[in-house]
Amino acid sequence: MLREYLKIAALGGLVLGIFSGLRNEYLFNVLTMVGLQVLVVIGLSLLMGYAGQVSLGHAAFYGLGAYASGILTTRYGVSPLAGILLAQLFTLSLALVIGVPTLRLRGHYLALATLGLGVIVEIFFKEAVELTGGPSGLVGIPPLSAGGLIFLSFRQTFLLTWILVLLALLLSLHLIHSPWGRALLALHDSEPALRSLGYSIQRLKMGVFLFSVSLATLAGSLYAHFVTFISPYSFTFLHSVKFVTMVVVGGIASLWGAVAGAVFLALLPEVLTHFEDYEVAIFGIILILVMIYSPEGLITALERKLWPYVRSWSTAIPFSGRGPRKSAK
Repeated sequence: MLREYLKIAALGGLVLGIFSGLRNEYLFNVLTMVGLQVLVVIGLSLLMGYAGQVSLGHAAFYGLGAYASGILTTRYGVSPLAGILLAQLFTLSLALVIGVPTLRLRGHYLALATLGLGVIVEIFFKEAVELTGGPSGLVGIPPLSAGGLIFLSFRQTFLLTWILVLLALLLSLHLIHSPWGRALLALHDSEPALRSLGYSIQRLKMGVFLFSVSLATLAGSLYAHFVTFISPYSFTFLHSVKFVTMVVVGGIASLWGAVAGAVFLALLPEVLTHFEDYEVAIFGIILILVMIYSPEGLITALERKLWPYVRSWSTAIPFSGRGPRKSAK
Protein backbone atom coordinates (compact mmCIF):
# COMPACT_ATOMS: atom_id res chain seq x y z
CA MET A 1 0.00 0.00 0.00
CA LEU A 2 2.99 2.36 0.42
CA ARG A 3 3.17 2.86 -3.33
CA GLU A 4 -0.57 3.65 -3.41
CA TYR A 5 -0.22 6.16 -0.56
CA LEU A 6 2.58 7.91 -2.46
CA LYS A 7 0.41 8.13 -5.58
CA ILE A 8 -2.50 9.57 -3.58
CA ALA A 9 -0.14 12.04 -1.89
CA ALA A 10 1.17 13.10 -5.33
CA LEU A 11 -2.37 13.58 -6.63
CA GLY A 12 -3.29 15.52 -3.50
CA GLY A 13 -0.24 17.77 -3.97
CA LEU A 14 -1.26 18.39 -7.58
CA VAL A 15 -4.80 19.34 -6.49
CA LEU A 16 -3.46 21.74 -3.85
CA GLY A 17 -1.03 23.24 -6.38
CA ILE A 18 -3.85 23.88 -8.86
CA PHE A 19 -6.09 25.28 -6.11
CA SER A 20 -3.49 27.75 -4.90
CA GLY A 21 -1.93 28.65 -8.27
CA LEU A 22 -4.79 28.73 -10.77
CA ARG A 23 -6.90 31.88 -11.11
CA ASN A 24 -9.13 30.98 -14.07
CA GLU A 25 -12.72 30.27 -12.92
CA TYR A 26 -13.59 28.52 -16.19
CA LEU A 27 -10.77 26.01 -15.77
CA PHE A 28 -11.96 25.34 -12.19
CA ASN A 29 -15.40 24.62 -13.66
CA VAL A 30 -13.90 22.17 -16.19
CA LEU A 31 -11.77 20.41 -13.56
CA THR A 32 -14.78 20.15 -11.22
CA MET A 33 -16.77 18.37 -13.95
CA VAL A 34 -13.76 16.12 -14.59
CA GLY A 35 -13.64 15.24 -10.88
CA LEU A 36 -17.33 14.32 -10.82
CA GLN A 37 -16.84 11.96 -13.76
CA VAL A 38 -13.80 10.44 -12.03
CA LEU A 39 -16.02 9.71 -9.00
CA VAL A 40 -18.44 7.75 -11.21
CA VAL A 41 -15.64 5.88 -12.97
CA ILE A 42 -13.94 4.79 -9.71
CA GLY A 43 -17.05 2.83 -8.72
CA LEU A 44 -17.60 1.53 -12.25
CA SER A 45 -13.98 0.34 -12.42
CA LEU A 46 -14.46 -1.76 -9.29
CA LEU A 47 -17.70 -3.19 -10.66
CA MET A 48 -16.35 -3.99 -14.16
CA GLY A 49 -12.65 -4.57 -13.67
CA TYR A 50 -12.69 -6.45 -10.38
CA ALA A 51 -16.13 -8.07 -10.15
CA GLY A 52 -16.58 -8.60 -13.90
CA GLN A 53 -20.07 -7.03 -13.93
CA VAL A 54 -20.95 -4.52 -16.65
CA SER A 55 -23.37 -1.66 -16.03
CA LEU A 56 -24.80 0.32 -18.95
CA GLY A 57 -26.95 2.49 -16.71
CA HIS A 58 -24.57 4.48 -14.52
CA ALA A 59 -25.64 7.71 -16.22
CA ALA A 60 -29.15 6.89 -14.96
CA PHE A 61 -27.92 6.62 -11.35
CA TYR A 62 -25.90 9.81 -11.89
CA GLY A 63 -29.09 11.51 -13.13
CA LEU A 64 -31.28 10.06 -10.36
CA GLY A 65 -28.87 11.45 -7.79
CA ALA A 66 -29.05 14.87 -9.45
CA TYR A 67 -32.83 14.91 -9.86
CA ALA A 68 -33.61 13.41 -6.43
CA SER A 69 -31.49 16.01 -4.68
CA GLY A 70 -32.72 18.80 -6.98
CA ILE A 71 -36.42 17.98 -6.57
CA LEU A 72 -36.18 17.57 -2.79
CA THR A 73 -34.48 20.95 -2.36
CA THR A 74 -36.58 22.95 -4.87
CA ARG A 75 -40.04 21.38 -4.41
CA TYR A 76 -40.00 20.32 -0.74
CA GLY A 77 -37.57 22.76 0.90
CA VAL A 78 -35.13 20.08 2.07
CA SER A 79 -31.59 21.30 2.80
CA PRO A 80 -28.95 20.32 0.17
CA LEU A 81 -27.07 18.07 2.60
CA ALA A 82 -30.26 16.20 3.58
CA GLY A 83 -31.22 16.05 -0.11
CA ILE A 84 -27.92 14.34 -0.93
CA LEU A 85 -28.45 11.77 1.84
CA LEU A 86 -32.05 11.07 0.80
CA ALA A 87 -30.95 10.73 -2.83
CA GLN A 88 -28.49 8.08 -1.68
CA LEU A 89 -31.25 6.22 0.15
CA PHE A 90 -33.53 6.35 -2.90
CA THR A 91 -31.02 5.18 -5.52
CA LEU A 92 -29.53 2.46 -3.30
CA SER A 93 -33.05 1.09 -2.73
CA LEU A 94 -33.66 1.10 -6.47
CA ALA A 95 -30.28 -0.57 -7.12
CA LEU A 96 -31.19 -3.23 -4.54
CA VAL A 97 -34.46 -3.94 -6.37
CA ILE A 98 -32.61 -4.29 -9.68
CA GLY A 99 -29.65 -6.19 -8.28
CA VAL A 100 -31.44 -8.89 -6.26
CA PRO A 101 -32.91 -10.76 -9.26
CA THR A 102 -30.22 -9.98 -11.87
CA LEU A 103 -27.11 -10.67 -9.78
CA ARG A 104 -28.34 -14.18 -9.02
CA LEU A 105 -27.84 -15.05 -12.69
CA ARG A 106 -24.59 -15.59 -14.58
CA GLY A 107 -23.84 -13.59 -17.71
CA HIS A 108 -24.54 -10.00 -18.65
CA TYR A 109 -28.03 -9.72 -17.15
CA LEU A 110 -26.97 -6.74 -15.02
CA ALA A 111 -25.88 -4.92 -18.20
CA LEU A 112 -29.27 -5.57 -19.80
CA ALA A 113 -31.20 -4.56 -16.67
CA THR A 114 -29.23 -1.34 -16.23
CA LEU A 115 -29.57 -0.59 -19.95
CA GLY A 116 -33.36 -0.86 -19.58
CA LEU A 117 -33.26 1.30 -16.46
CA GLY A 118 -31.29 3.97 -18.30
CA VAL A 119 -33.86 4.17 -21.09
CA ILE A 120 -36.82 4.27 -18.65
CA VAL A 121 -35.20 6.92 -16.46
CA GLU A 122 -34.39 9.13 -19.46
CA ILE A 123 -38.03 8.95 -20.64
CA PHE A 124 -39.26 9.69 -17.09
CA PHE A 125 -37.04 12.79 -16.84
CA LYS A 126 -38.53 14.10 -20.10
CA GLU A 127 -42.18 13.19 -19.54
CA ALA A 128 -42.73 13.94 -15.82
CA VAL A 129 -42.87 17.67 -16.55
CA GLU A 130 -44.58 18.68 -13.28
CA LEU A 131 -41.86 17.04 -11.21
CA THR A 132 -38.69 17.24 -13.30
CA GLY A 133 -39.36 20.23 -15.55
CA GLY A 134 -39.39 17.94 -18.62
CA PRO A 135 -37.05 18.63 -21.55
CA SER A 136 -36.62 22.24 -20.35
CA GLY A 137 -34.93 20.98 -17.19
CA LEU A 138 -35.10 21.79 -13.49
CA VAL A 139 -34.02 25.29 -12.45
CA GLY A 140 -33.45 27.06 -9.14
CA ILE A 141 -31.52 24.30 -7.38
CA PRO A 142 -29.78 25.86 -4.36
CA PRO A 143 -25.97 25.69 -4.10
CA LEU A 144 -24.44 23.22 -1.69
CA SER A 145 -24.12 24.51 1.86
CA ALA A 146 -22.88 22.88 5.04
CA GLY A 147 -22.23 24.37 8.48
CA GLY A 148 -22.69 27.95 7.29
CA LEU A 149 -20.31 27.48 4.34
CA ILE A 150 -21.92 27.98 0.91
CA PHE A 151 -20.10 26.59 -2.14
CA LEU A 152 -20.72 29.36 -4.67
CA SER A 153 -17.51 29.58 -6.68
CA PHE A 154 -16.09 26.84 -8.91
CA ARG A 155 -12.80 27.20 -7.04
CA GLN A 156 -14.56 25.95 -3.88
CA THR A 157 -16.43 23.19 -5.69
CA PHE A 158 -13.17 22.06 -7.35
CA LEU A 159 -11.49 21.58 -3.97
CA LEU A 160 -14.49 19.78 -2.45
CA THR A 161 -14.90 17.48 -5.47
CA TRP A 162 -11.25 16.44 -5.58
CA ILE A 163 -11.11 15.89 -1.81
CA LEU A 164 -14.02 13.46 -2.28
CA VAL A 165 -12.19 11.87 -5.23
CA LEU A 166 -9.10 11.32 -3.06
CA LEU A 167 -11.22 9.82 -0.26
CA ALA A 168 -13.06 7.55 -2.73
CA LEU A 169 -9.71 6.45 -4.18
CA LEU A 170 -8.27 5.75 -0.73
CA LEU A 171 -11.32 3.73 0.30
CA SER A 172 -11.36 1.81 -3.01
CA LEU A 173 -7.65 0.98 -2.82
CA HIS A 174 -8.09 -0.31 0.74
CA LEU A 175 -11.01 -2.43 -0.46
CA ILE A 176 -8.93 -3.84 -3.34
CA HIS A 177 -6.09 -4.82 -1.01
CA SER A 178 -8.42 -6.33 1.59
CA PRO A 179 -9.67 -9.97 1.65
CA TRP A 180 -12.92 -8.61 0.17
CA GLY A 181 -11.00 -7.16 -2.82
CA ARG A 182 -9.10 -10.41 -3.38
CA ALA A 183 -12.43 -12.24 -3.33
CA LEU A 184 -13.68 -9.83 -6.01
CA LEU A 185 -10.69 -10.68 -8.22
CA ALA A 186 -11.37 -14.37 -7.70
CA LEU A 187 -15.01 -13.74 -8.58
CA HIS A 188 -13.89 -12.24 -11.87
CA ASP A 189 -11.86 -15.37 -12.70
CA SER A 190 -14.00 -18.24 -11.41
CA GLU A 191 -17.30 -18.12 -9.53
CA PRO A 192 -17.42 -21.89 -8.82
CA ALA A 193 -13.94 -21.81 -7.26
CA LEU A 194 -14.90 -18.92 -5.01
CA ARG A 195 -18.18 -20.56 -4.06
CA SER A 196 -16.31 -23.72 -3.07
CA LEU A 197 -14.38 -21.61 -0.53
CA GLY A 198 -17.63 -20.61 1.18
CA TYR A 199 -18.06 -17.10 -0.22
CA SER A 200 -21.53 -15.76 -1.07
CA ILE A 201 -21.31 -14.75 -4.73
CA GLN A 202 -24.44 -12.65 -4.64
CA ARG A 203 -23.34 -10.68 -1.56
CA LEU A 204 -20.01 -9.84 -3.19
CA LYS A 205 -21.68 -8.70 -6.42
CA MET A 206 -24.34 -6.74 -4.55
CA GLY A 207 -21.76 -5.05 -2.31
CA VAL A 208 -19.64 -3.73 -5.18
CA PHE A 209 -22.73 -2.81 -7.23
CA LEU A 210 -24.18 -0.71 -4.38
CA PHE A 211 -20.79 0.93 -3.77
CA SER A 212 -20.51 1.97 -7.42
CA VAL A 213 -24.13 3.23 -7.46
CA SER A 214 -23.46 5.25 -4.30
CA LEU A 215 -20.49 7.04 -5.91
CA ALA A 216 -22.49 7.75 -9.11
CA THR A 217 -25.37 9.13 -7.03
CA LEU A 218 -23.05 11.32 -4.97
CA ALA A 219 -21.49 12.73 -8.16
CA GLY A 220 -24.96 13.44 -9.58
CA SER A 221 -26.17 15.23 -6.43
CA LEU A 222 -23.03 17.38 -6.33
CA TYR A 223 -23.45 18.19 -10.02
CA ALA A 224 -27.02 19.42 -9.41
CA HIS A 225 -25.95 21.73 -6.56
CA PHE A 226 -22.85 22.99 -8.37
CA VAL A 227 -24.52 23.99 -11.67
CA THR A 228 -27.98 24.72 -10.07
CA PHE A 229 -29.69 23.56 -13.30
CA ILE A 230 -30.15 20.07 -14.70
CA SER A 231 -31.76 18.67 -17.85
CA PRO A 232 -32.38 15.11 -19.13
CA TYR A 233 -29.77 15.55 -21.88
CA SER A 234 -26.94 15.31 -19.34
CA PHE A 235 -27.88 11.73 -18.34
CA THR A 236 -28.56 9.83 -21.56
CA PHE A 237 -27.52 6.33 -22.61
CA LEU A 238 -24.56 7.84 -24.48
CA HIS A 239 -23.23 9.17 -21.17
CA SER A 240 -23.36 5.61 -19.78
CA VAL A 241 -21.35 4.43 -22.79
CA LYS A 242 -18.90 7.26 -22.18
CA PHE A 243 -18.34 6.11 -18.58
CA VAL A 244 -17.73 2.53 -19.75
CA THR A 245 -15.30 3.83 -22.41
CA MET A 246 -13.35 5.75 -19.75
CA VAL A 247 -12.87 2.54 -17.74
CA VAL A 248 -11.85 0.48 -20.79
CA VAL A 249 -9.47 3.08 -22.23
CA GLY A 250 -7.63 3.61 -18.95
CA GLY A 251 -7.42 -0.04 -18.01
CA ILE A 252 -10.30 -2.23 -17.00
CA ALA A 253 -8.44 -3.94 -14.15
CA SER A 254 -6.58 -0.86 -12.92
CA LEU A 255 -8.16 1.73 -10.66
CA TRP A 256 -5.50 4.33 -11.46
CA GLY A 257 -5.83 3.52 -15.15
CA ALA A 258 -9.58 4.11 -15.00
CA VAL A 259 -8.99 7.45 -13.27
CA ALA A 260 -6.49 8.48 -15.95
CA GLY A 261 -8.89 7.33 -18.68
CA ALA A 262 -11.67 9.43 -17.13
CA VAL A 263 -9.45 12.52 -16.98
CA PHE A 264 -8.24 11.99 -20.56
CA LEU A 265 -11.70 11.52 -22.10
CA ALA A 266 -13.33 14.22 -19.94
CA LEU A 267 -10.76 16.78 -21.07
CA LEU A 268 -10.75 15.66 -24.72
CA PRO A 269 -13.90 17.64 -25.73
CA GLU A 270 -12.27 20.80 -24.32
CA VAL A 271 -9.30 20.25 -26.64
CA LEU A 272 -11.35 19.23 -29.68
CA THR A 273 -13.96 21.99 -29.45
CA HIS A 274 -14.09 22.31 -33.27
CA PHE A 275 -15.14 18.64 -33.55
CA GLU A 276 -17.99 18.84 -31.01
CA ASP A 277 -20.50 17.27 -33.42
CA TYR A 278 -18.26 14.24 -33.87
CA GLU A 279 -17.64 13.62 -30.16
CA VAL A 280 -19.43 10.25 -30.05
CA ALA A 281 -17.67 9.08 -33.24
CA ILE A 282 -14.27 10.07 -31.79
CA PHE A 283 -14.99 8.17 -28.56
CA GLY A 284 -16.05 5.14 -30.62
CA ILE A 285 -12.86 5.22 -32.71
CA ILE A 286 -10.71 5.53 -29.58
CA LEU A 287 -12.52 2.58 -27.99
CA ILE A 288 -12.05 0.41 -31.10
CA LEU A 289 -8.35 1.26 -31.40
CA VAL A 290 -7.73 0.53 -27.72
CA MET A 291 -9.54 -2.81 -27.90
CA ILE A 292 -7.49 -3.81 -30.99
CA TYR A 293 -4.02 -2.59 -30.08
CA SER A 294 -4.07 -2.38 -26.27
CA PRO A 295 -6.95 -4.37 -24.77
CA GLU A 296 -5.53 -4.03 -21.24
CA GLY A 297 -5.94 -0.24 -21.48
CA LEU A 298 -3.61 2.62 -22.42
CA ILE A 299 -2.39 3.41 -18.92
CA THR A 300 -1.82 -0.22 -17.96
CA ALA A 301 0.12 -0.82 -21.19
CA LEU A 302 2.17 2.34 -20.68
CA GLU A 303 2.95 1.42 -17.07
CA ARG A 304 4.01 -2.08 -18.15
CA LYS A 305 6.41 -0.70 -20.77
CA LEU A 306 7.89 2.04 -18.61
CA TRP A 307 8.20 0.12 -15.32
CA PRO A 308 11.33 -1.92 -16.35
CA TYR A 309 13.12 1.35 -17.23
CA VAL A 310 12.07 2.91 -13.92
CA ARG A 311 13.34 -0.11 -11.99
CA SER A 312 16.67 -0.21 -13.85
CA TRP A 313 17.06 3.54 -13.32
CA SER A 314 16.34 3.30 -9.59
CA THR A 315 18.80 0.43 -9.08
CA ALA A 316 21.49 2.38 -10.96
CA ILE A 317 21.31 5.29 -8.51
CA PRO A 318 24.20 5.09 -6.02
CA PHE A 319 23.29 5.01 -2.32
CA SER A 320 19.64 4.28 -3.22
CA GLY A 321 19.72 1.18 -1.05
CA ARG A 322 18.44 -0.90 -3.97
CA GLY A 323 21.55 -1.24 -6.11
CA PRO A 324 23.75 -4.35 -6.36
CA ARG A 325 25.89 -4.89 -3.29
CA LYS A 326 29.66 -5.11 -3.60
CA SER A 327 31.10 -8.41 -2.57
CA ALA A 328 33.12 -8.32 0.63
CA LYS A 329 36.81 -9.02 0.15
